[in-house]
Amino acid sequence: MIHVCYCFHDKTGRYAKFVGTSMLSLFEKTFAPVTVHILHDDTLTPDNRDKLLLIAERCNQIVKFYNVAELCSDKLNQMVRMVPVVEKSRVSVGSFFKLMIPQIIPRELDRIIYLDADILFNLDVSELWNIELGDKIFGVVTERANGIGTFPVSRDGFVKPEDYFNSGVLLMNLNLLRGEESTILDGVKFKAEHLQYKQFDQLIFNYCFATRTLKLPVKFNRFVGRARGKGEPLDEKIYHYAGVALTLETSDPFNRLWFSCFMRTPFLDVEVFGRIFREVSNLCNLLKDRSLNVAVGMSDKDRAFFVAPTQLDAVKKFFAIRDDELIIPAENEDSLRKLLDAMKTFKGDKIFFIMTEIFLKRPFPFDLLTKAGFVAGKDFINGWLLLSDKKGGAPYNSYSLVKAL
Repeated sequence: MIHVCYCFHDKTGRYAKFVGTSMLSLFEKTFAPVTVHILHDDTLTPDNRDKLLLIAERCNQIVKFYNVAELCSDKLNQMVRMVPVVEKSRVSVGSFFKLMIPQIIPRELDRIIYLDADILFNLDVSELWNIELGDKIFGVVTERANGIGTFPVSRDGFVKPEDYFNSGVLLMNLNLLRGEESTILDGVKFKAEHLQYKQFDQLIFNYCFATRTLKLPVKFNRFVGRARGKGEPLDEKIYHYAGVALTLETSDPFNRLWFSCFMRTPFLDVEVFGRIFREVSNLCNLLKDRSLNVAVGMSDKDRAFFVAPTQLDAVKKFFAIRDDELIIPAENEDSLRKLLDAMKTFKGDKIFFIMTEIFLKRPFPFDLLTKAGFVAGKDFINGWLLLSDKKGGAPYNSYSLVKAL
């Protein structure tokens, strides 16, 4: 019997579909019997629980549920008190459920595979399960194996860059982990003292165990964004749709792989289309509001532009810039000073179109403008939002629609 584990907090009720889709791909690609262990809290609705059970039943597999809020309330509350920002973070308090796997999973199990919800299987998980860990705590795929640059925690010397791993797929040695409860709590304390690092469970596990892992081939946790960027064909791998890698563009083979699985889960129901309609309506209203804000902001004002010299000809064409309109070249740090000086001089008379999405290899610092007292839509506009992808603007990412499914 192969044992795998998912952990999640589902405040919107829309997260369970990712777990269900991942489960179905796991079951369909694996010939051995599998038991799925799900660590959750009271945000798992009865309807979503039934859908997850149905997926397992249809595939003649097993799923078990563990309410962390009931089984480990004291430990969970202690961690949340230590790091209260977790409740408002993108990953949610569910990231701490992962830290409790060794204590919650039955003690007769000496190993388990942990999986993030945005994992999809295109290989038999037996390949991963049959790897011997020996005296290692985790089997991992490093971030470097996926071509990811150095993380701040590595630059600061806490974890070697070559050891820093992604926590989305973990082959866990439960026998060893059960003796490391105090070590993990020290990791939580480290997170509490280093809030500048964005990661939660991944940071904690790396801080505690980065030197005690077995490094695995990248096929066991291949980032979709990286595979897509390199033009890789679909292969026998475990795919990780990290970030906003999953969109509705089904001509993309990686998106198509996920949706072909999702459509065979009970999470595809009539309500999906209503949620998509509402989300699209919200997007349409947002675009209308932005257009109106531009019209209002331009009332009785002249235009000015902050634009990189390499983009100047295109921007002149798209915006029909006149010869008498102010243009500040975005070339260096001094250019930013010139922009701020000009905005102070012409405050109330000109509205500045910021046409430099990336400035000095970083996203343009709009917060610098707001801290200086300037107001978006009144004193300046992010001009890139007005350009279609055909004109060099950012292509639309439909991940918000995926979340609404």
